[in-house]
Amino acid sequence: MLTTASDHELTPFRRNRLLQALMFLFSLFWLIAAIEPEDRFDWFLENLLVFLCVGLLVYFYRKWPLSNLSYLLIFLFLTLHIIGAHYTYSKTPFGFWVQDLLAQDRNHYDRLIHFCFGLFITYPILEAFLRYAKVSYPICMIIAFALIATLSGIYEIIEWIVAIIVSSEAAMAYLGTQGDPFDAQKDSALAILGSLAALALTQIFARAPQSD
Repeated sequence: MLTTASDHELTPFRRNRLLQALMFLFSLFWLIAAIEPEDRFDWFLENLLVFLCVGLLVYFYRKWPLSNLSYLLIFLFLTLHIIGAHYTYSKTPFGFWVQDLLAQDRNHYDRLIHFCFGLFITYPILEAFLRYAKVSYPICMIIAFALIATLSGIYEIIEWIVAIIVSSEAAMAYLGTQGDPFDAQKDSALAILGSLAALALTQIFARAPQSD
C-alpha cells in the first residue's frame, strides 16, 4: 500500500514491502553506479550527499518515520543523483540526448536534478513538519518552500568551497558549470520552481495532509 502524509498509522518496516523493495533497489543501483565511474573523485564528492541523506533517514526512522510516498520521492531523487554521480553530471548520456534533441549548447542533466530536488523533496519536508511539528498546513507549506530555497543556496556555497579546496580539474567536474557564469543562480532558481510545482501538485491532486 502506498501510504501518504494523511495516513495516521504507518506500516512498520518489517511489514512494509514497498519500503523494503525501495531499499533493495536503491542499494542495487548504488552498487552498479559505483563500478568504474567516469571520475572516481567526483563520484565520491557527489555521493557525500547520498551518505548524509541515507544516514539521516535511517537514524530518524524509528522516531520520526515518513510515509511511503515520501520515501518513494526521496528514492527517485537519489537514484537520479547517483546516475549523475556515475557519469559526472556534464557527461550523463540522457543529458546529451536531450541536448541533441533540443539543439542546446550544453548538457542540462544537472538542471533536471536541481528541478527534481525541489519537485521530489518538498513533499517529504512538508509531511515531516505537518506530522511532527504540529503546525498548520499553510505554515508547513511556507517552511517546506523556504527550506528548499535555503538548502539549494547552501549546496551552491558548498560547491564553491569544495572548488577552492580541491584541485582545479576535480573542481570543474564537481561544479559542472560547463562555462555558464550564472550556473549557480539557474540551479537555485530551478529548485525553487520545482518546489512551487510540488506544492501546486499537492494542492491539485492530493488530499491535503492532516496532522495527527
